[in-house]
Amino acid sequence: MSYKSFPGGVHPRDHKQFSAAASVEDMPSPARVVIHLSQHIGSPSTPIVKVGDEVKTGQLIAEASGFVSIPQHASISGKISKIDRFYHPTGIKQVAIEITSDDQDEWVQLVDEADFMNLSPSEMKERVAAAGICGMGGAGFPTVVKLSPPEDKPIDTVILNGVECEPYLTADYRLMLERGEDIIQGLKLIMKMVDARRGVIGIEANKPDAIELMQRLCAQDPALEVVPLKLKYPQGAEKQLIYAATKRKVPNAGGLPSAVGVVVQNVATAVAIYEAIRYRKPLIERVISVTGRIVKNPKNLKARIGTPYSELVDFCSGLTEPAGKYISGGPMMGFAIPNLDAPVAKGSSGLVIFDTREAHDLEEKDCLRCARCVDVCPMDLMPSLLAMNVKAKNLDMAAKLGLNDCIKCGSCAYVCPAHIRLVQWIETGKVRWAEAQRNPK
Repeated sequence: MSYKSFPGGVHPRDHKQFSAAASVEDMPSPARVVIHLSQHIGSPSTPIVKVGDEVKTGQLIAEASGFVSIPQHASISGKISKIDRFYHPTGIKQVAIEITSDDQDEWVQLVDEADFMNLSPSEMKERVAAAGICGMGGAGFPTVVKLSPPEDKPIDTVILNGVECEPYLTADYRLMLERGEDIIQGLKLIMKMVDARRGVIGIEANKPDAIELMQRLCAQDPALEVVPLKLKYPQGAEKQLIYAATKRKVPNAGGLPSAVGVVVQNVATAVAIYEAIRYRKPLIERVISVTGRIVKNPKNLKARIGTPYSELVDFCSGLTEPAGKYISGGPMMGFAIPNLDAPVAKGSSGLVIFDTREAHDLEEKDCLRCARCVDVCPMDLMPSLLAMNVKAKNLDMAAKLGLNDCIKCGSCAYVCPAHIRLVQWIETGKVRWAEAQRNPK
């Protein structure tokens, strides 16, 4: 079997052995949930409920505030107890709606539309938009926006991202093994909505059983194909995945996949799309890996959106020793968070917990000019030079060197022998550059 890939990248240990064999378990409905209004790229959702209101599971509680936005739904039944600022999975406090459970888990009425494949593309998109779906691989881009490319950018290929290249995480892997048929249904629905003739599922080489299963499910449809991919990080990054699967290169400087006739969705997003179109089910739960060496029983959990991370850890029987660091997401692109108060969001693919030895901070030293960061950068940038210009507050030069093309994969920082926090410096530069563009002197 040949494996495709992209230039650059690194080879961190995958550490997936902790939770890879753990079948998805349903988390019990929690006593309270915290539903953030910003779980996606774009404008925050607008609340349509007030404190004291009673809601059912699946009920709309916040509307989309524009095209690049999504609605939010209650993930449990109960009473709106607070609308305030709560810890977000990114580690900062943001506005959210708290719901206290009535222990009934009473749902709004769903449907089972057997003829769902014959709906028109516009009807399908309406259901996706109403379900509040955003990208579930981490970025959180509103899905209906991705499914509505410009008319002058025809789409011929849909790629499902089953790579899951972040170390430790196994949620998408288990989803492919356990809900492969639903993923294929979701892929076909996406293809119909964007009028694509080809569907591709990209899966990394460390998941041979998932590759075999998905190949078997695709075998009867000549429009569908599984592309095995070389084990390398960040193989699941959108532009790198497109190049590996199609050899098409998305332009830098703000280029989008639609520029090369491609739409990319995560396999978990495909399942959410299938459920939204067939059952009119809103996105109120997702599979998340809770893992790490000190997690007593690492698991892949189907948890309600808004469930506190602390409850996930308790359901995994707690920790075997004190934690040194909590990471929302994976260790390469996730967010270090101060505690377990943050809840599961729509883009929460994992909760990784390090012990005190794994979490040690290394002293940052001067650049050695070794160029390792340049060698591994999948975007063909010069990370050390970008960081130097940001430190010197030379943002114009940093922008010319491709500051805003950085995908924050962390490959550069991973190989840096001087332990320079390259991603943090580049992200600081992006923020300062954006502020300078909004408020020119």
